[in-house]
Amino acid sequence: MELETRTGAACRDSLAPSTPISTVVEQPHIQQGTADFRRAVLALFMAGFATFGVLYCVQPLLPGFSSHFGISAGNSALALSVSTGVLAVAMLVAGIISDRVGRRPVMVASLLGSALLTLATAWVDDWSTLLVLRTLLGLSLSGVPAVAMTWLVEEMDSRALGLAMGLYIGGNAVGGMSGRLIAGVVADHWGWRAGIGAVGVIALLATAALWTQLPASRHFRAKRAEPARLPARFAGLFRDAALPWLFVCGFLLLGVFVTVYNYLGYHLLAPPYSLSQTVVGLIFTIYLVGSVSSAWMGQLANRMGRGPVLALSFALVLAGVLLLMLPWLWAMALGIAAVTFGFFGGHSVASSWVGVRAGGMRAEASALYLLFYYLGSSLLGALGGVFYTHWGWAGVCGFTLLLTLAGVAAAWRVWHHMQALAEGPVAAAATR
Repeated sequence: MELETRTGAACRDSLAPSTPISTVVEQPHIQQGTADFRRAVLALFMAGFATFGVLYCVQPLLPGFSSHFGISAGNSALALSVSTGVLAVAMLVAGIISDRVGRRPVMVASLLGSALLTLATAWVDDWSTLLVLRTLLGLSLSGVPAVAMTWLVEEMDSRALGLAMGLYIGGNAVGGMSGRLIAGVVADHWGWRAGIGAVGVIALLATAALWTQLPASRHFRAKRAEPARLPARFAGLFRDAALPWLFVCGFLLLGVFVTVYNYLGYHLLAPPYSLSQTVVGLIFTIYLVGSVSSAWMGQLANRMGRGPVLALSFALVLAGVLLLMLPWLWAMALGIAAVTFGFFGGHSVASSWVGVRAGGMRAEASALYLLFYYLGSSLLGALGGVFYTHWGWAGVCGFTLLLTLAGVAAAWRVWHHMQALAEGPVAAAATR
C-alpha cells in the first residue's frame, strides 16, 4: 500500500548530486523491450511484492495473536504498528545510506534481512520477542521503498520509466493484498506460524530474484551525506500554507484505513457472524479496488481540481465508516469497499499534490509526507485497539468517524488556502 503512489518525480529531484566524490562513464539507460528491462521490472516487482507482503501479513492474524498470547486487541495491533512506525523514520536514513554505498546493495540487504526476520517471527513463542522482531523488520524493510524508485529514475530511459514505475507500484499493491490473503488462508488451516512462514519463504524467493535479476547500476553517483542541512529544509516546508495540512491528510487517511482493517477481523470472527479466518482473509481482495481508485481519482483531479477530489475521497471514507456501523454483512461489504476506494484515491491525490506544491523541494516534502503517512498507521492503528477493547466494534467506528471528520476539515483547509493564495507559479499550479 502504502508507497504505491506516484512519488517517482520526487525521486528525480533527489538525484541532483551534492559534492560528488566519484564519476562514472555515461552509459545508455535501460530501454523498454530489452532483456535488461524485463529483468529489472521482474526483480523490482518481486521486491515490492515481498516488502509489503511481509509488512502487512500480520494484519489478518491479529485475532490469532490475541488468542495465542492472551493479549488485548490493542496490544495485538502493535505487531503492525511497531513495524510501520520504525519504517516511517528509517526510510529517511535508508535513502542517505544508499547515496553513499549504492542502491542495489541496500535493496538486496534490506529484503534478505526482512525475509529472515519474518521466518524467525514464525518460530517465537514470546510476545515481547515477536514485537522486537517486528520492530527490526520495520528497520530492515526501509531499504526497498526508500531506494527502488530512485534506482528506476537513475537507470531507466525516460520512455521506459512510466511502465517500469507502474509495474513496481503494482507489485507494492498486489503484495500488500497477497501478504494479508496468504497469511490469513494458511493460518486458517495450519495456524498463524505457518501463515507468517509462508510469506517469509516468498520473501526469500523475491530476494533471490532481486539479487540475480536486477542489473548493476550504471548511473549511480556516490554523494556525501549532509544531514545537518535537513532540519532547516524540513522546517521551511512547515512554513508553507498548505503542505502541513496535506501531511495531516496522509496521516489520517492511512490511520483510518489500517484501524478499520485491524479490527474488522475481530468483529467478523465473533458471533453473530462467526466467519472463518479464510473468509475474513478474502476480504482483503477488496484491496484491488485501490489500483482502480488511484488512477480514476487522479484523472478526476485533472478535470475538477485536487481540492474537490481530496474532499470527495474523505466523503467516501466517511460513507464507508457509516455503513460499517450497520449490522448487515452486505452493508459492511459496501462499507469496506467505500473506505478502500476513498483511501487509495485520497492518498494518490494528496501525495501528488505534495510534489506539485513543494516545487524544487519535492524529495524532502515527499519524505515528510510518507513519515506522517506511516506514523498514522502506527499511532492511530494502535490507539484504535483501546477503543475496541472498551467499546467493541462501535468504538472503532466512532473513533474512525472522528478521524475522518478531522480529515474532511484538513482537506477543506488546504483547498481553501489554495483558492485564497496566489503566491506565484508553484501555488497556481497546485490549485489546478
